Amino acid sequence: METVYDAAGGFDAFLTLAEAWHRRVAADEVVGHAFRHGTHPEHTRRLAAYWAESLGGPRLYSGSIGDGSSVLRMHSGNGEHEEMDRRAVACFDEALKDAGLDADEPLRRTLHAYFEWSTAQMSRYPRSVEDVPARLGVPAWSWDGPVV
Repeated sequence: METVYDAAGGFDAFLTLAEAWHRRVAADEVVGHAFRHGTHPEHTRRLAAYWAESLGGPRLYSGSIGDGSSVLRMHSGNGEHEEMDRRAVACFDEALKDAGLDADEPLRRTLHAYFEWSTAQMSRYPRSVEDVPARLGVPAWSWDGPVV
């Protein structure tokens, strides 16, 4: 069966999606708060690598950038932020349109479900980065949801 990564169009498609999502969240009055302090110069490329790996692509993130624990730590210790999470997902849905990934309904649904799930995972440790377990892998996701 074709991976979600391949169905989306490979790394370039995820880079386009990451750029579109970043533009949308940076402009959002609530989600943009998280980006006002600045981001890593390779933020969108790293984000694309993470999404690509999670969705069946090559180990671009874990092979040279970090692991699942490092990603969770970046998003932890910031308290509860349900409204921000909802808006981040809404920005992702709009970014799917911007990137041309909304025409294939099964792909759109799967990408939306992945991002909604991933956003919830990023919010699992609101109290402290110290709560994040060490050496977690980059989570894998398929057409049927999380791969265990």
